[in-house]
Amino acid sequence: MIHRVSEFLVGLLFGLGLLLSGMTDPGKVQGFLDIAGVWDPSLALVMGGAVVVGLGAFALARRRTATFLGGALHLPEPGDIDRRLVAGALLFGAGWGLAGFCPGPALVAAAMLEPKAVLFVAAMLAGMAIYGWRGAAR
Repeated sequence: MIHRVSEFLVGLLFGLGLLLSGMTDPGKVQGFLDIAGVWDPSLALVMGGAVVVGLGAFALARRRTATFLGGALHLPEPGDIDRRLVAGALLFGAGWGLAGFCPGPALVAAAMLEPKAVLFVAAMLAGMAIYGWRGAAR
């Protein structure tokens, strides 16, 4: 039970951060990608902050054998990155760049019943289902 409560609280904090930073607005993402026009660097600052937090978290995680709540800790191995992962990441990134949503902000905006976000999340879930179906066949 404590795991579910902590997951909810961390997700709520993440969602509130996305709302406060304006990252649920597709125009923010598209403004960041518009380097030839009126470039909006605010997403770079948000990503930079996330990278700093992530680097610290991974440095701490590498010294641990279990999560803070006692669960198994599974970190990626260097050999986990392959051609399929890179190709999928490129396709996924192009999709959310064109749509103006990445998964976290899309979920927050979909919860607020933003029609474009609901469509994006539905397409994202369909893609995950197709991958699960195709991935099982390989």
